[in-house]
This record gives sequence, structure tokens and C-alpha cells, in this order.
Amino acid sequence: MNHLLRPLAPITSAGWQLIDQEANQQLKVALAARQLVDFTGPHGWEHSAVNLGRTRAVPTSPATGVSALARRVLPLVELRTDFALSKAELADVDRGADEIDLAPLTDAARRIALAENVAVFHGFPEGAIEGIIEQSPHPAVGLADDFESYPSDVARAVERLRQDGIGGPYGLALGPEGYTGVVESTQHGGYPVFDHLHRLLSGPIVWAPGVSGAVVLSLRGGDFQFESGLDLAVGYDHDDEESVHLYFQESFAFRVVTAEAAVALSG
Repeated sequence: MNHLLRPLAPITSAGWQLIDQEANQQLKVALAARQLVDFTGPHGWEHSAVNLGRTRAVPTSPATGVSALARRVLPLVELRTDFALSKAELADVDRGADEIDLAPLTDAARRIALAENVAVFHGFPEGAIEGIIEQSPHPAVGLADDFESYPSDVARAVERLRQDGIGGPYGLALGPEGYTGVVESTQHGGYPVFDHLHRLLSGPIVWAPGVSGAVVLSLRGGDFQFESGLDLAVGYDHDDEESVHLYFQESFAFRVVTAEAAVALSG
């Protein structure tokens, strides 16, 4: 038994299978950062820090004539969000019901995916995470209000990366409003904006809840590193007469290795 305490929950194997299936479907769509950065792990719940391969000077030492250095590490941050499912609904799973109310799970999955995206793209200083957009040294490219103009804006961002010697392919993280606008827009002549962007980037265009504006980043590898301890999982907290109280939890660290490998776009 691990810390998630799933065997203690009054949930059958069929119930857990449905919960995990729905969680995976929701998270796969919403976890934008993982689609664009290097992902390693999961290394397990006990994994606590990333070795940075660097040291810092220690002002004192245990004996005269002896110097000391302390190894630098990046601690993992833990994220958790709670939700509850109806015992009556879970009982209907075992009766073969197809339409089960999993709305609380869906909402929780979206919350924790949003938190992860915000941490990676915009930073989370309290969790020792410096975000991609905040670390980029490039001035932000202006993002037009007209979605038909997005290709020219993205082209400017790509050109800026190329001028700095940052090769492709490139990916684009778009906030929900921008993503919807791009998908629904066509340029003069009827050419879809989405397809035009894809040709410019040679990489994915990702729906990214939590991203303000957009960001173009290189997918050549090695520039942005996401290290997972516990990958996103559902655990059991407690239950009462009507509900089973569960939670999503994960642990991870993120670091920007090459800040120049991303350009933000803002309106």
C-alpha cells in the first residue's frame, strides 16, 4: 500500500477503472506544458529534488584550513486538489450504468492541469519554479486582435528564435480564447489559419489553459525540463455517508535551461 491509500476506499475495481479512465482523458487534453517540453520520470513519490550539478560557497567550515561547498538542488513541488464522488453514483457503476456523474472529478482534473500549466509557463516562485515566459529575454511579440493576423505574428516570433540560432521544429501554446479563434478562422482565400500556423512551426499547436496570450518555443530538445516525481494520480482521503472524498496529487520540478528558446506573444 502506498500513500494514496486506494485499497482503503469503498470503491470497486470497476469504479477505479472508470475514475482512472476519465482522469486520463481529461488530463491528456488539458496538460499543455507536457506536450511541448522535455518530460522525465515519473521517479516516484520519494523523489524530492533535482541535481543541478552546481555548488554554492559555504562561508564557514568545520575546521581551520578546510573549505566547504554545498551542492545545489531544485526541490520538487507537490500539487493537490480535492473532490468528492457520490457513493450512489459509484454503486451504479457496478450495476452497469453508462451515464455516471463524474463532474467533480472533471473539475478537479482541470484545476490541477491549469495549475501545472501556469507554473511551467508563467512561473511559481513559492515552488521554486521559474516560468518559460518570464525567463525569456526576448521582447514579447504583439498579438493582433484579428486571428487572421496570427500567422504574421507567429512568423516574427519564429524568426526571432532563428536569429538567435535556436532551431526547430517549434511549438505554439495558445490560451483557450486564442486557440478557439484560430481554429474557427480562415484567411482571405479560405485558407485555414490553423493550417498556416502549423506550416510555419513544423510542430504542434496546443490548447493551453492558464497561458496568457501565447508562446512559441523550440522543440529541438534540452531547453525546458519537466521532472516528475509522482505523476498525476487519484488518492483516497476519507468517506462519509454520501460521498467518497478523493484527490489529485502530483510532484514535479521544472527548469528553463535555455531561456532564449521561447518567445512570448501578448495582446
